[in-house]
Amino acid sequence: MHILGTAGHVDHGKSTLIAALTGTHPDRLKEEKAREMTIELGFASMKLPNSEEVGIIDVPGHRDFIGNMLAGIGGIDAVLLVVAADEGVSAQTREHLAIVDLLDIKRGVIVLTKTDLVQDPDWLELVSMDIRELVQPTSLATAPIVSVSARTGFGIPELLDQIEITLNGIPSRKNLGKPRLPVDRVFTLTGFGTVVTGTLLDGSLKIGDEVVCLPRGKTGRIRGLQNHHHKLQKIDPGFRAAVNIVNLSLQDIERGDVIAHPGDYKPTNLLDAHFRLLKDSPFHLKHNLEVKLFLGSSETTARIRLLGSQGLKPGESAFIQLRTDHPVVASKGDRFILRLPSPSETLGGGMVLDPEPGRVYKRFDTENLDRLDSMFSGNDNELINQILTTLKVTNLTALSQKSALPMEEVSQIVSTMLERGEVIGLGNSRDIRKITLISPAYWQTLYQDSLEILTDFHQSNPYKAGMPREELRTELNLSQVLFDQVLDKMAEDLSLIQKGSLVWATPHHVVLTPADQVKVAPILAEFLANQFSPPDINQLQAQIGTNLLEGLLSSQILVAVSDQVVFTPEALLAMREWVQDTIRANGELSLAQFRDQFSTSRKYAAAVLEYFDSIGFTYRKGDVRGLR
Repeated sequence: MHILGTAGHVDHGKSTLIAALTGTHPDRLKEEKAREMTIELGFASMKLPNSEEVGIIDVPGHRDFIGNMLAGIGGIDAVLLVVAADEGVSAQTREHLAIVDLLDIKRGVIVLTKTDLVQDPDWLELVSMDIRELVQPTSLATAPIVSVSARTGFGIPELLDQIEITLNGIPSRKNLGKPRLPVDRVFTLTGFGTVVTGTLLDGSLKIGDEVVCLPRGKTGRIRGLQNHHHKLQKIDPGFRAAVNIVNLSLQDIERGDVIAHPGDYKPTNLLDAHFRLLKDSPFHLKHNLEVKLFLGSSETTARIRLLGSQGLKPGESAFIQLRTDHPVVASKGDRFILRLPSPSETLGGGMVLDPEPGRVYKRFDTENLDRLDSMFSGNDNELINQILTTLKVTNLTALSQKSALPMEEVSQIVSTMLERGEVIGLGNSRDIRKITLISPAYWQTLYQDSLEILTDFHQSNPYKAGMPREELRTELNLSQVLFDQVLDKMAEDLSLIQKGSLVWATPHHVVLTPADQVKVAPILAEFLANQFSPPDINQLQAQIGTNLLEGLLSSQILVAVSDQVVFTPEALLAMREWVQDTIRANGELSLAQFRDQFSTSRKYAAAVLEYFDSIGFTYRKGDVRGLR
């Protein structure tokens, strides 16, 4: 369903024109009895010659024009700019046209009304020429002009034909699958409860959906949907609808709030945007100016932070940050209007580039200005790259949401970037939607930091085999998931080795110095003399110290089978071979048999057999062992 919005000076015949087109006079809607669910005042529908149903949003007043036009901007396909033939272009006509231009509404029809009140054809020609000159530098530069008389019916068929032509071939709306309905009216109906109206800007809503009211955070469930008195099970982007929500009261929601699926949107007090000051504005825009922000159906006070500019002259543009007094809900590409609070004047408008910038940037930060330029230019590849560089670590879903590009398009761009090495993919999933994406610059930082931390650890702890994983994760300040993915990637590249709870940089290995070798020589001699009843851990620590003991273990000169018992690898191998031969011959082995064979203590025998169990060589069944 296509939707038209009206614009034009008060008393130039907008309501009468709508009555002629639709058979419904907007002014009479106030007097209509409430139906099961009623779309807001000033909304009507009509059928075009091709039988297509078209909705019309009538905006009678200046303030209402801004609020209502913005409330439905995502669903408005074209505008009817109404100019009375007997009065011609007025100040409000100019301002409404300027707002249409700022909102980037590119399709429209200029309707010259009340032609029955003008008897002089030359006057009509002059008014038409004046209009054509007025719209030339705007988004309606090529819009046709149709002369009508709503009272007599003159020109109405021609206008309907022209509306049909204007709406024909409009590209399908972008659908990111994140429904968002700015609320422009709230009321209650006996037996139904709370009803809100608005235009759905993205995704789909259906009966039974759980929804959240933002920024308040109150949740409810959709009980009913209507589009111009037609009951629906589901609405799609561009549909204007009345939504019956249970578990939400009038106190829980108001005009300017947004209905969405839980988790899809995050209210913010900071927006990155591109702004254009009206060329005929009597004001020069200064940094930190207080303004009124009109975004969606919301209105709030905000301050402008000019980025990359000291000030703006009429007609100039700049990147800005808007810090709002109250949280707003926005998406990349949303259009907005800024007005002075007093005197009430339209300054200009623009487009939201980043609804979640995360922080306040320095005004002349070139890196940030480049990022915003990419977001504004419309180069999708560059945009994705810039977002990735800014976020450092992200995924496909976040890139789609941040860029306001469909998932399929982002997937294609990222796939090409992965092939070219322009982005690093972490994780083992073959599904690109499930892998972690990391910018090359940030990957290099993590890579270097990891190796530097490990190298420093090895220098400070030369006798330790490796650094505890958790200690390295704390040093890098990474989440557990990202840390594991980073280490797996580095292990694939043979930059490090991870084993159990330890990780070490390649080619690190423990080497005893000549002085250390001299010191441990008597100890090793004792191990050779008493292969199966060697000194325990406590004895070794007392003789050579903890560090040197760590070196013997890390270099595999000695092997710990428990926290108290160590052996030489040769002794351990001899015991293993005997255990294997004995079990193969007898089918099982007892602890007593092992103790007696090697003339050792029960403590040592138990430690060795439990070690063999732990490495999967043997298994215990009752008091005996078998081979796995």
